[in-house]
Amino acid sequence: MSRILAYTSPARGHLFPLTPILDELRARGHQVALRTLSGEIPLMGDRGFEARPIDPAIEALPLEDWRESNPRAALRRAVETFGARARYDAPDLSLAIEQERPDAVIVDIQSWGAMAAAEAWGGPWAAFCPYPLPLPSRDAPPFGPGLAPAGGALGRLRDRALRPVVFGTLERIVVRQLNEVRRGLALDPVDAATMFTRPPRLLYMTAEPFEYVRSDWPENIRMVGPCAWDPPADPPEWLDDLERPLVLVTTSSEFQDDGRLIRTALAALADEDVEVVATRPTGLGDRIAIPDNARVLPFVPHGDLLDHAACAVTHGGMGITQKAIARGVPVCAVPFGRDQMEVARRVEVSGAGTRLPVSKLDHSRLRAKVREAMGRRAGAETIAAAFAATGGPEAAADAILELA
Repeated sequence: MSRILAYTSPARGHLFPLTPILDELRARGHQVALRTLSGEIPLMGDRGFEARPIDPAIEALPLEDWRESNPRAALRRAVETFGARARYDAPDLSLAIEQERPDAVIVDIQSWGAMAAAEAWGGPWAAFCPYPLPLPSRDAPPFGPGLAPAGGALGRLRDRALRPVVFGTLERIVVRQLNEVRRGLALDPVDAATMFTRPPRLLYMTAEPFEYVRSDWPENIRMVGPCAWDPPADPPEWLDDLERPLVLVTTSSEFQDDGRLIRTALAALADEDVEVVATRPTGLGDRIAIPDNARVLPFVPHGDLLDHAACAVTHGGMGITQKAIARGVPVCAVPFGRDQMEVARRVEVSGAGTRLPVSKLDHSRLRAKVREAMGRRAGAETIAAAFAATGGPEAAADAILELA
């Protein structure tokens, strides 16, 4: 029996994909200690994990990239937030290791300081990544703006020319902030690419061909599929009585002022022969027109809804988007920022749904894109099979225990 210590950033979209992996480890008889956001400690404790909150100073640094006026500025602000958190999550994980004396450690890839602390510890450790991995590749476009892959000599020339323009400034911010923490731990400096090769295992929660096929994956990366999970809840009583196709509309669990996606979807689909179920984001407000074919609910687990869905309209978040596709449900992705442009482009390129830039979001365009997405179930089912073939939480647990 091994003792496993897991550490996450203060984001449910990172904790929830990790949860079925920790469930699998515990089911195999291993002890699981967890450091995560304070609001989820009771839920994680109920699952049998020895759960404690991360340093409150980390949660006191909220992600406020939505306040910026353009995607590049928003990404810069997000990166600065992760760097600021690193000064706290490095000593926080070091203390947890001292307290728990684990046989292996699992670290959220968004906890930059904790990754450095795990490396400095010197024991077996792995990182996990539940969003598109910003790792440069000769086979993929520069990460960030959601560029379509381009083949041939001209495509490679485009990518080489744009990579320093698109990500160069942000890369310098990452390197500066991360290496300040690493120096304090007596670690050698890294660049934005090699930071992802330092973990002995990097559990990447997706699969090809939803992720672009690459010939230069580092040896430490293991693609294990989405590892989707919802908190336990009873399904709505009315769900089995629906007579029309269901369209799920959902937005970010981390506030990013994307409530207009729901407002636009309700109006766009009001006259369609579908049932619309929208989960209410923080800040949507109560004064919203709800047509007869729609329900707007507080946040509820999406699994039961997706089992009945013909399409999911998402903000392009990796979690909900892959959760839908893993059930063979096609997606209409409307990205607002962060990594969502990359996710939305992968939806389109893989044939699992459609993409609508937020700058073009209006009633008629969204209605057309939802109709188009509903015709792409075969593409979504193909990707669902690829996800299933990776092994999911079982394969992730195997990779961790190989280290321990």
